[in-house]
Amino acid sequence: MSVIEKVKEKLKEYPEARFQIDQDQISILPTLETGFTATIMYGGNVFFNGWHQQFVEEVDALNCFFKGLSTDYRLKECRRDDKAYQWTLEYREDGRWEKHSTSFNLNYFFVWKKKSVHYLQNDLIK
Repeated sequence: MSVIEKVKEKLKEYPEARFQIDQDQISILPTLETGFTATIMYGGNVFFNGWHQQFVEEVDALNCFFKGLSTDYRLKECRRDDKAYQWTLEYREDGRWEKHSTSFNLNYFFVWKKKSVHYLQNDLIK
């Protein structure tokens, strides 16, 4: 069973989930205004908005992907001039948020523009 078929099978438990399937990926759209899009591709790439990570093991990619659909993970998104340029994945441990890793968009980094920070979180999986 492909990674996309595994995700589609799991989503049967969540009929409210909205998703898009392309050739080699499936994206789950946020159900909340304060959520983020979660995408998994064949080959183990996982994307949460601009944050991304390549996984060697498919099971690790799926675990990360599904945690991104829950309240276990959140995304700290930094913006300048309301354009996102930095994403930090955070996970909850012992009631605190801990940093996992950060991804950047180096094509957009205008330091003179006003910076804002937004915390995005999904709640599809309870």
